[in-house]
Amino acid sequence: MRLTRYFLPVLRETPAEAQIASHRLMLRAGMIRQASAGIYSWLPMGLKVLRRLEDIVHEEQQRAGHIPMLMPTIQSADLWRESGRYDDYGQEMLRITDRHGRDMLFGPTNEELITDIFRSSIGSYKDLPLTLYHIQWKFRDEVRPRFGVMRGREFLMKDGYNFDLTKEAALHAYNRHLVTYLRTYERMGLQAIPMRADGGPIGGDYTHEFLVLAETGESEVFYDSAITDLKFGDRDIDYDSVAACQGVLDEFTARYARTDETHDAALFAEIPEARRKSARGIEVGQIFYFGTKYSEPLGAVVVDSEGARVPVHMGSHGIGVSRLVGALIEANHDDRGIIWPESVAPFKVGLVNLKQGDSAADAKCAEIYAGLQARGLDPLYDDREERAGAKFATMDLIGCPWRITVGPRGLKSGVVELTSRRSGESEEMSPEAALDRCAGIFQGL
Repeated sequence: MRLTRYFLPVLRETPAEAQIASHRLMLRAGMIRQASAGIYSWLPMGLKVLRRLEDIVHEEQQRAGHIPMLMPTIQSADLWRESGRYDDYGQEMLRITDRHGRDMLFGPTNEELITDIFRSSIGSYKDLPLTLYHIQWKFRDEVRPRFGVMRGREFLMKDGYNFDLTKEAALHAYNRHLVTYLRTYERMGLQAIPMRADGGPIGGDYTHEFLVLAETGESEVFYDSAITDLKFGDRDIDYDSVAACQGVLDEFTARYARTDETHDAALFAEIPEARRKSARGIEVGQIFYFGTKYSEPLGAVVVDSEGARVPVHMGSHGIGVSRLVGALIEANHDDRGIIWPESVAPFKVGLVNLKQGDSAADAKCAEIYAGLQARGLDPLYDDREERAGAKFATMDLIGCPWRITVGPRGLKSGVVELTSRRSGESEEMSPEAALDRCAGIFQGL
């Protein structure tokens, strides 16, 4: 993309309402604009990041055998009355009456709707296990929305729902989701620690939150620092293997890690003092097993092998996709701007022409730009009539992981400059070498 043809409304000054780094930088980098309190328009660059995160989530869900679908944002209140949650959910639920006087709501979650779909479609144990998921906008009417997309009222969420014949099978689905989430977050360049949590309004005796450690996190967390040494890596997991998935859960939950709601001071004290840590954390996902909490009142039953009608065991599993954009920035920024991990960057490589209008520089930039596109590297070419300092500042602000700088002086020696946004290190090399280096960096991402 040529910057002269793109919509990137960067701001020089930080808006007064932005309190944390991710909110400040998303506004300044032209990723979002506030439409009303806690509700944002996603501008082109912000949408590119959002779509990259969605793609990773889809890939990891489908790798595990989960089936994508799409449910509506507006739901009937009748389903929520059936489950008993319509009055219990509180003022966070946005209630609506349509023109025919029917009570509706803007869905904060989808347990009721997915259970209704299941009960009208599945009747035999032979159709189990089944896990359905979607990525859809949600609305929760926060009393004090703040911190930009980190605690907004409207947000994009992946929520998945498993249906199983027995508790044991449903707990395997729970473990399988934990594995997919670990893979998902690491692919995005994040370490998200699974922590024992509280079920809240969704309910369930088994639940873990995934939290990214950050000073601006809304949750206080307590953990054994040894857990931060764990990495899932590129290991290959058989998602049908109960033992394999249980092994991963055991590995990543054996050490103490809890949110303040479930913190146990006595257990925490048993950890060696040097490893006892407390911090703030950003919640980016949560998994639940809640048994027959929804299937019983909503009549989601199947006929088992003995011919008996039994309620299915269920769980729900969410990832805050739009919140992840903020979490990534909180974990990857400096005083100049965003530092995107390579796997989620909206533009992989920034191309800067130091002297727009110079025939040699223009020609070489066009050649490099075409070469980057041919390699699938989605470059952003700053072809503006602007001074070099302003171009560098823009690239630093929006966080392109790598920058290729082209100028008349370097071209006389046959070189361009390749710069890492994260380390700040630069190296001169031939244009062909810079293209090959960038292609190698992003191979497989």
